Amino acid sequence: MSPHPRASSSVVSLLLSAALLSACGEDSLPLDRPKPTAFRPTEVPANAELASTPGFADQAGGGVFATASGSLVRLRLDGSLGALEPHPGNTVAAGTVKGVFRMGPHSAVVEAQNGLFVAESGWLIAPPWRDALGAGVTATAQSADGAGWLAHTSGLYRLQEGTLAALKVGGSPITGITALAAAPAADGSPGVWFLRDGTLNVAVATGATTYQVREASAPLDEGEVVESLAGLGPAVGTSGELWLLTNQGLLRRANSGWRRVDLGERPVQLLASGRFLWVKSSDALLVFDADANTWGVATDLDTREFRFLAADEAGTAWVQLGGQSVAVSRAPVPRVSGLYQGMQVVEDGLVAHAVLPPGAPPESLVFQVDGNDVPTSGPQYSLGGSESDGTPKAYSLAGLEAGRHALAVVARFADGTEAKRTVPFEYQPLATAALGWQADIRPIHESRCAKCHTTSPGRPLNTYQLWKANAALITAAVRDKRMPADGPLDPQLITRIQRWAASGALP
Repeated sequence: MSPHPRASSSVVSLLLSAALLSACGEDSLPLDRPKPTAFRPTEVPANAELASTPGFADQAGGGVFATASGSLVRLRLDGSLGALEPHPGNTVAAGTVKGVFRMGPHSAVVEAQNGLFVAESGWLIAPPWRDALGAGVTATAQSADGAGWLAHTSGLYRLQEGTLAALKVGGSPITGITALAAAPAADGSPGVWFLRDGTLNVAVATGATTYQVREASAPLDEGEVVESLAGLGPAVGTSGELWLLTNQGLLRRANSGWRRVDLGERPVQLLASGRFLWVKSSDALLVFDADANTWGVATDLDTREFRFLAADEAGTAWVQLGGQSVAVSRAPVPRVSGLYQGMQVVEDGLVAHAVLPPGAPPESLVFQVDGNDVPTSGPQYSLGGSESDGTPKAYSLAGLEAGRHALAVVARFADGTEAKRTVPFEYQPLATAALGWQADIRPIHESRCAKCHTTSPGRPLNTYQLWKANAALITAAVRDKRMPADGPLDPQLITRIQRWAASGALP
């Protein structure tokens, strides 16, 4: 499909080379036979009849789904409906919704009657690159560098900083992709794995805008074929891992290499988000917590008519059981706002809030940073920021070294039990890189802001002096996803503006 003329400047082709990846298998593949712990799942039905199409769930406790009638709804974790409105910059209505595909911790691509849209923070957005692609999304993923990846009937595309790039091998598009998963490549480099015409491949970055596509070899038995993929995100001590669903079972590729996982029954569906993997076997629903390295199996759950819709990083899966759509979790856990899975944190005064799980209140709630308790008080539980009288709270991230860390929220109850939510993040303090308007901010202004903020219709922001004078307003607008008018910036660009403003708004 040829790009629309208005979008051609934002669609580039990245020339790729193809290389054969040497076989990863060994003579004797390690075998895991986990013994899942039975749990009675927490079930929350949706207050809407959802379609049997992919949906999106976020770690804050809700998601965006297509209804059986073809409309788009935003659900909260309690099953109620949240706000979802067309963005003020939209020029076209979505029409009947066909599916929703995850693109990051709080955004999704919506495929609708009138093309592709982005759902984010309660807005339905018509992005500039939508004219380059019509219907035909088959899978999506987000790689470790924050880029979004779209497998489409017309090829494989990478979306970053508002630019849509088509990956090609020998000048030809990469079509026939049925599954995508972000996970490290065989050499440890960040990679995006995909299943193409039954063959396993991985795209590995070799430069800022170049990728090498390799045909990969998994340690399959005779007659074994890969049916689906899933990727678990990075955490402290690991850069993530790849899981394969085959016609015979499960294969796992973590830091130590390939392993076979035998659950006793053949798995038939696979879905992952964050550090949680959900598996549907012939008659059971199982969940793997990669941080705790434990398996659980749901009891008293009729899975004869079952379909995954979405999963979130906090360990909840949205599923269809018969004709009902339900959010299923192992147990209620605290939710975290202000910090999302894999986020790059640049301000040592970041504020993270904890939202208590439903049910009886805990005796105490603490934050943990890399396993160390940081006490907090309610009813507004938070880490960092200021007390009610405006004085700084006792804890900030300033003492951490740059690199990957984990923030956990632990609710401790009178009966000795506890509920825990862990969020890995990257800390890159401001002092590690000084940003300037000319080199770092002006390109964002010219590509995303200038058309409205040079003379009109928005306030003029076409000089360094104007950006510096309005730095607080600009930071708030991009952080809250209110600007740009044609859709929010990528998280990396929002972070760049925040870092520039917080480090002195240098020229």
